[in-house]
Amino acid sequence: MFMTTKQAAEKWGLSDRRVRILCTDGKIPGAFQEGRGWKIPADAVKPTDGRFKSTESLLNMIDQKKAELDTCRPLTEGEVARLIEEFTVEYTFNSNAIEGNTLTLRETNMVLQGLTINQKPLKDHMEAIGHKEAFDFVRELVQKQEPISERVIQQIHYLVLADKKDDRGVYRRVPVRIMGAQHEPVQPYLIQPRMEQLIMRYTESTEHIVTKLARFHIEFERIHPFIDGNGRTGRLLVNLELMKAGLPPIDIKFTDRLAYYDAFDSYHMKREPSAMEKLFAGYINERLDMYLSILREE
Repeated sequence: MFMTTKQAAEKWGLSDRRVRILCTDGKIPGAFQEGRGWKIPADAVKPTDGRFKSTESLLNMIDQKKAELDTCRPLTEGEVARLIEEFTVEYTFNSNAIEGNTLTLRETNMVLQGLTINQKPLKDHMEAIGHKEAFDFVRELVQKQEPISERVIQQIHYLVLADKKDDRGVYRRVPVRIMGAQHEPVQPYLIQPRMEQLIMRYTESTEHIVTKLARFHIEFERIHPFIDGNGRTGRLLVNLELMKAGLPPIDIKFTDRLAYYDAFDSYHMKREPSAMEKLFAGYINERLDMYLSILREE
């Protein structure tokens, strides 16, 4: 008796793509390829997730996989377009859902195609469109290898906050509190100097790109420079810097939001970014696995 990758994915709580990668890498004993699909023994045990090892080993894996990817032929324009389209929809859905947007993945896709969803707030529609436009802009910045700056951050935020025209791309002028957080954002008069310090520390850091991005992301959210849209903007900045470094963008899943929130709290208690670093590294490794699996199939 055998099961498909889709059935295994449902049984083990993984994505169909992740199961295919595990099959390709020989991590599921007894699995074999039949045509374009895979046959997996019905009694197969879910493989131990090798992505989430120690942070150091995860970073080494990223470096090794990126080196291998750099030796492969480039993806075709068609392949790139398909991957970007698929990623953009899922990324927009997850990043907005973390912030309370009520659109489903399917509805997000429909909105990005220009459709209107009945009985869903206009705000949710505008957030989806704004996030997609902001990610498109980030990809343009990557092509130019644009250095991160306050101007770039404000430009990205301007696109993200499509539903609040008076607050777009402008640092907040009032104090705020984040419900349930272990810290309080800085007072408005401290935002600009703290942002300058944050960018300077990031650009001067010699840490691994994943380590310093984890630290940057947490400190950015700690400053909370805008009245709204900080989370979406912060995650776009992470992807801006990952892609500039030749690494794939990551999509922090709505279903992983508790681990994501815990990573912030861990940093504020321990003053080191290992939890966020490990979360980022796991996602990056998974994306690299996906790209490599496409190129290895040839």
